[in-house]
Amino acid sequence: MNPREILDAIKSKDLKFVDVKFVDLPGLWQHFTIPSTELEESTFTEGLGFDGSSIRGFQDINESDMLLLPDPETALIDPFSASSLSLVCNIKDPETHERYSRDPRYVAQKAEKYLKESGIGSISYWGPEAEFFIFDSIRYGQNEHSGFYYVDAKNGIWNSGAEEEGGNLGYKPRHKEGYFPVPPLDALQNLRNEIVSTMIRCGIAIETHHHEVATAGQCEIDMRFGPLTKMADQVMLYKYIVKNTAWKHHKTATFMPKPLFNDNGSGMHVHQSIWKDGKNLFYDTNGYAQLSEMAKYYIGGLLKHAPALCAFIAPTTNSYKRLVPGFEAPVNLVYSKRNRSACVRIPMYSSSEKAKRIEFRTPDPACNPYLAFSAMLMAGLDGVKHKTDPGDPLDKNLYDLEPEDAANILNVPSSLGEAMDALEQDHKFLMEGGVFTRDLIDMWIAYKRTNEIDAIRLRPHPWEYHLYFDI
Repeated sequence: MNPREILDAIKSKDLKFVDVKFVDLPGLWQHFTIPSTELEESTFTEGLGFDGSSIRGFQDINESDMLLLPDPETALIDPFSASSLSLVCNIKDPETHERYSRDPRYVAQKAEKYLKESGIGSISYWGPEAEFFIFDSIRYGQNEHSGFYYVDAKNGIWNSGAEEEGGNLGYKPRHKEGYFPVPPLDALQNLRNEIVSTMIRCGIAIETHHHEVATAGQCEIDMRFGPLTKMADQVMLYKYIVKNTAWKHHKTATFMPKPLFNDNGSGMHVHQSIWKDGKNLFYDTNGYAQLSEMAKYYIGGLLKHAPALCAFIAPTTNSYKRLVPGFEAPVNLVYSKRNRSACVRIPMYSSSEKAKRIEFRTPDPACNPYLAFSAMLMAGLDGVKHKTDPGDPLDKNLYDLEPEDAANILNVPSSLGEAMDALEQDHKFLMEGGVFTRDLIDMWIAYKRTNEIDAIRLRPHPWEYHLYFDI
């Protein structure tokens, strides 16, 4: 749609409000709402003002004024406010009139432009598999003298002996056994159906949905692949729909990577491929797992830069409670066909050229998708440019290797701090073509260290009382 068509649609559908959305640096949608009568064609070029100093990772207070420019291609009727039109925005500086370097959506758009200008390909396709939990209750708190969290879900296995109104009817998936029996063990089938119906109504193409491995309502809904920026937009909309549909049913959804101890965490395996002139450049009928040399070099770039990539694709301290062996976690920096213990898997469901892609399994859904997808693309393209050899594939269960064999395999960082150290040492590949700026990278590292790494490091953990109180 163009701006004129949007204004006509507002009038014909009698929409009362326009909700403008943008993403902050950590990856949370922000918004404000204006009466639809305030939206004009000029708004799409002149923008709407907001306070950038109040947004995480953005401006200092002395340079707080910023502008939002609605993207007409993102227009849709908000599924949770039938009288509101939703528009995703780009961000601009009001004085220089330049795009804002810390706008994550701008980074994604620059990454797509860089791919085309490189001559390597004309478009990249992305298919993220975002997992999440739906709980019935979440309580948490922290102050100077206490700290706790308490998660509950009626279908959590820990409630197998609970007294429930109307009687306890059982059918609660055991730990690591939630993938994927039929209802009533899968108690969220109808809720996911509603979520998927809303997504389809909002223009998101959905391929499948199901309960995931963990107990207590771990779910997955898979979107059909799409271009980088558009797919990042869809991930934000996906999260919005999941959270609000759960809320509507008096439940709560979380994309936190590891909310439960001793059960599987939530990942976001990301399928990716590069195309040019309608041809899949990752396909070669004679290659290993039908992969082209370019695809292997792309994998080489992902593996080479994986420690630094983790700063964007596994960007929370909680991410590294998921990235541990024994919970299907992709911690081994190797590639393999069909093998879910490798961080890069080549799916073998189909021999079709159109279906050939690589799946990077290390990312999790707490990431900012604009930054995560862009960083992965830049790492892969760096591998293609420098013909980075990914080594030989390893088609074994990497969790059952002999110790001497396992010792030769590199792993992802074991903490967010290690990932930030890696990013400090290895970030030039991100800055090619001006896709990431040094300003953004420095802010990302400073924000994560101050607000997350140090904030966790300085607080006593409840289990430390169990270990040490009686020493």
